[in-house]
Amino acid sequence: MSSLSAAAVVCIGLTALVGTTSAQTYPTKPIRFVVPFAPGGSTDTLGRVLAVKLSEALGQQVVVDNRSGANGNIGMEIVARAPADGHTLLLGYIANVAIAPSLYEKLPFDPVKDYEPVTLIATSPNVLVAHPSVAAKNLKELIALAKAQPGKLNYASASIASVGHLTGELLNELAGIKMTHVAYKGSGQAVTDLLGGHIQLMFSGFSSTLPHIKSGKLRALAQTGEKRSAALPDVPTIAESGFPNFEATAWYGVHVPAKTPKPIVNRLNAEIVKALQQPDVKDRLGGLGFEIAASTPEAYGKYIRSEITKWAKVVKASGAKPD
Repeated sequence: MSSLSAAAVVCIGLTALVGTTSAQTYPTKPIRFVVPFAPGGSTDTLGRVLAVKLSEALGQQVVVDNRSGANGNIGMEIVARAPADGHTLLLGYIANVAIAPSLYEKLPFDPVKDYEPVTLIATSPNVLVAHPSVAAKNLKELIALAKAQPGKLNYASASIASVGHLTGELLNELAGIKMTHVAYKGSGQAVTDLLGGHIQLMFSGFSSTLPHIKSGKLRALAQTGEKRSAALPDVPTIAESGFPNFEATAWYGVHVPAKTPKPIVNRLNAEIVKALQQPDVKDRLGGLGFEIAASTPEAYGKYIRSEITKWAKVVKASGAKPD
């Protein structure tokens, strides 16, 4: 064996040993779990539920660090620049990971190159709700109404280029209709105006509108997920209602900085997937309208790339610009 070949073998052996050792000793200090939004929201709740379980499983405290600002992009950048040692995690959200790349002309991070995907953790389909004054009992009737009155039906969302906004634009495109988008500064005021009849429609998360659907103050027309949610088993999906390829679901996943050792990524994946299967976690997240969606790192990475491609087309067609 040449000295060069021998050196190469030694190098490979040391690399493997370092990887094994890092996985066995990891973590060596508390873990920072960056949630790129303010406390109290659905993303924050997900992060805190997972942090408790990971603290128990890893034997180190997992501390949630809320870094809001710039629609979540500040928290994203912090993790992209963090050491790749598994001690900084990111709770990724569809808006930052899949929609932001086509919405902003320049981002301080690349959602594919700057992170290692760990696992998808949950999805949260929206529900299309209408004020009772809208003369439509289902999606078919709504589309007929929209075609008869182009531009006169208004739908609300929490902000420009939010999942709710772009879901409406996707339906506009596929159904050949024109509903007018009205952006709010958060979902709370949007739901309030919807209840008051100041706005007619909204693609909303379950947690914001489910009580009002059950009380009859709002009418659920369709769900945006791939399948019906257990929370509204009698409400069909948009795919069932004549658009078989329609699926627009908010989703959340865990990421670490790029070049984090694979054994650490795999360890985190195994512990998070295990945590998501625990009954108390399922009950807590299910009650908030989340659906557990654990995956392998490879499957999550592939899903991210497909979502970036999908939403780029919708953003371009909508003409949406960051507010």
